[in-house]
Amino acid sequence: MEHYYEPANSIEAALHDYKMGLGVFTQKMPELAQHYNAFTETCFKEGTLSQKQKQLIAFGISLYSQDEYCIIYHLKGCLDQGASEEEVLEAVGVTAAFGGGATMSQAVTLVQEALTEFNQLKQ
Repeated sequence: MEHYYEPANSIEAALHDYKMGLGVFTQKMPELAQHYNAFTETCFKEGTLSQKQKQLIAFGISLYSQDEYCIIYHLKGCLDQGASEEEVLEAVGVTAAFGGGATMSQAVTLVQEALTEFNQLKQ
């Protein structure tokens, strides 16, 4: 019996699409996926920098590179690691200092939408 997943909103749908795609890639390229996953897990472990700080860095890089899936994924990572909305928006500001209008366009659209939808899911 096949399970049908109904996302609660567009942001959750994007995360689901990303995870499904990653699953397909992992099936097709298991060794590469295993090594990549091990590498990224190591990078995001608590160290001198906290996991929250590492997620904020990844979020900023995602914004700068205009990678919408990673923006959503790492924004969720920031929130899951206890980052406040103010911390997230401050990271947006720092990123915008380098990325200019392209960063701000993502911040005032996708980031705002994702923050709203993640906050609704918590309620």
